[in-house]
Amino acid sequence: MRSDTATRLGINNTPPASAVKALNALVDNVLDPLRDAWGGPIHVNSGYRSPRLNRIVGGTPSSQHQRGEAADITVGSPARNRRLLALIKRLDLPVDQCIDEKGCRWIHVSHRTGHNRRLYMKF
Repeated sequence: MRSDTATRLGINNTPPASAVKALNALVDNVLDPLRDAWGGPIHVNSGYRSPRLNRIVGGTPSSQHQRGEAADITVGSPARNRRLLALIKRLDLPVDQCIDEKGCRWIHVSHRTGHNRRLYMKF
Protein backbone atom coordinates (compact mmCIF):
# COMPACT_ATOMS: atom_id res chain seq x y z
CA MET A 1 0.00 0.00 0.00
CA ARG A 2 3.04 2.27 0.23
CA SER A 3 3.23 4.55 -2.76
CA ASP A 4 5.62 7.40 -3.49
CA THR A 5 2.95 8.93 -5.73
CA ALA A 6 0.28 8.71 -3.01
CA THR A 7 2.64 10.24 -0.45
CA ARG A 8 3.69 13.05 -2.78
CA LEU A 9 0.05 13.89 -3.64
CA GLY A 10 -1.39 13.32 -0.15
CA ILE A 11 -3.62 10.43 -1.26
CA ASN A 12 -4.91 8.05 1.39
CA ASN A 13 -3.95 4.63 0.04
CA THR A 14 -5.18 2.58 3.01
CA PRO A 15 -6.85 -0.61 1.76
CA PRO A 16 -10.30 -1.67 2.95
CA ALA A 17 -10.62 -4.95 4.87
CA SER A 18 -11.57 -6.88 1.72
CA ALA A 19 -8.37 -5.73 -0.02
CA VAL A 20 -6.27 -6.65 3.04
CA LYS A 21 -7.72 -10.16 2.88
CA ALA A 22 -6.88 -10.36 -0.84
CA LEU A 23 -3.35 -9.00 -0.24
CA ASN A 24 -2.75 -11.68 2.39
CA ALA A 25 -3.92 -14.37 -0.06
CA LEU A 26 -1.61 -12.96 -2.77
CA VAL A 27 1.35 -13.04 -0.39
CA ASP A 28 0.56 -16.52 0.99
CA ASN A 29 -0.17 -18.19 -2.36
CA VAL A 30 2.15 -16.43 -4.80
CA LEU A 31 4.67 -13.94 -3.42
CA ASP A 32 6.05 -15.89 -0.43
CA PRO A 33 6.37 -19.21 -2.30
CA LEU A 34 8.02 -17.36 -5.18
CA ARG A 35 10.48 -15.56 -2.89
CA ASP A 36 11.35 -18.84 -1.15
CA ALA A 37 12.02 -20.54 -4.48
CA TRP A 38 13.95 -17.53 -5.82
CA GLY A 39 16.11 -17.55 -2.70
CA GLY A 40 16.33 -13.78 -2.32
CA PRO A 41 14.35 -10.57 -2.10
CA ILE A 42 11.67 -9.62 -4.59
CA HIS A 43 10.77 -5.92 -4.72
CA VAL A 44 7.11 -4.92 -5.00
CA ASN A 45 6.88 -1.77 -7.16
CA SER A 46 3.11 -1.49 -6.87
CA GLY A 47 0.60 -3.41 -4.80
CA TYR A 48 -2.70 -2.08 -3.52
CA ARG A 49 -3.93 1.10 -5.23
CA SER A 50 -6.93 3.10 -4.11
CA PRO A 51 -9.26 3.96 -7.00
CA ARG A 52 -7.97 7.56 -6.98
CA LEU A 53 -4.33 6.48 -7.04
CA ASN A 54 -5.08 3.93 -9.76
CA ARG A 55 -6.58 6.67 -11.98
CA ILE A 56 -3.62 8.97 -11.39
CA VAL A 57 -1.02 6.33 -12.29
CA GLY A 58 -2.96 5.33 -15.42
CA GLY A 59 -4.19 1.93 -14.23
CA THR A 60 -7.12 0.32 -15.98
CA PRO A 61 -10.53 0.93 -14.36
CA SER A 62 -10.84 -2.80 -13.62
CA SER A 63 -7.30 -3.15 -12.22
CA GLN A 64 -6.87 -5.97 -9.73
CA HIS A 65 -4.52 -3.65 -7.81
CA GLN A 66 -7.65 -1.84 -6.53
CA ARG A 67 -8.89 -5.05 -4.92
CA GLY A 68 -5.52 -6.05 -3.41
CA GLU A 69 -5.24 -8.96 -5.83
CA ALA A 70 -2.15 -7.80 -7.77
CA ALA A 71 1.46 -6.74 -7.39
CA ASP A 72 4.06 -5.50 -9.85
CA ILE A 73 7.38 -7.10 -8.92
CA THR A 74 11.03 -7.02 -9.92
CA VAL A 75 14.33 -8.57 -8.98
CA GLY A 76 16.34 -5.73 -10.43
CA SER A 77 16.80 -6.06 -14.17
CA PRO A 78 14.94 -7.32 -17.24
CA ALA A 79 17.33 -10.28 -17.54
CA ARG A 80 16.77 -11.34 -13.93
CA ASN A 81 13.03 -10.68 -14.26
CA ARG A 82 12.91 -13.07 -17.25
CA ARG A 83 14.43 -15.75 -15.04
CA LEU A 84 11.87 -14.93 -12.35
CA LEU A 85 9.05 -15.23 -14.90
CA ALA A 86 10.37 -18.64 -15.98
CA LEU A 87 10.40 -19.68 -12.32
CA ILE A 88 6.78 -18.57 -11.85
CA LYS A 89 5.78 -20.76 -14.79
CA ARG A 90 7.88 -23.71 -13.63
CA LEU A 91 6.42 -23.55 -10.11
CA ASP A 92 2.88 -23.42 -11.57
CA LEU A 93 1.87 -20.89 -8.94
CA PRO A 94 -1.87 -20.14 -8.69
CA VAL A 95 -1.73 -16.85 -10.58
CA ASP A 96 -4.75 -15.29 -12.16
CA GLN A 97 -2.60 -13.18 -14.49
CA CYS A 98 1.14 -13.04 -14.98
CA ILE A 99 2.21 -10.27 -17.31
CA ASP A 100 5.65 -9.49 -18.73
CA GLU A 101 5.48 -5.69 -18.66
CA LYS A 102 7.58 -3.72 -21.16
CA GLY A 103 10.26 -6.28 -21.94
CA CYS A 104 10.31 -7.62 -18.38
CA ARG A 105 11.02 -4.24 -16.78
CA TRP A 106 8.64 -5.65 -14.17
CA ILE A 107 6.22 -8.56 -13.81
CA HIS A 108 2.56 -8.15 -12.88
CA VAL A 109 1.22 -11.07 -10.85
CA SER A 110 -2.30 -11.46 -9.52
CA HIS A 111 -4.21 -13.99 -7.49
CA ARG A 112 -7.94 -14.32 -6.84
CA THR A 113 -9.70 -16.31 -4.17
CA GLY A 114 -11.36 -19.14 -6.03
CA HIS A 115 -10.62 -19.74 -9.68
CA ASN A 116 -7.33 -18.42 -11.06
CA ARG A 117 -7.11 -18.38 -14.84
CA ARG A 118 -3.32 -18.82 -15.03
CA LEU A 119 -3.10 -16.36 -17.92
CA TYR A 120 0.40 -15.50 -19.12
CA MET A 121 0.71 -12.38 -21.27
CA LYS A 122 3.26 -9.94 -22.59
CA PHE A 123 2.80 -6.17 -22.90
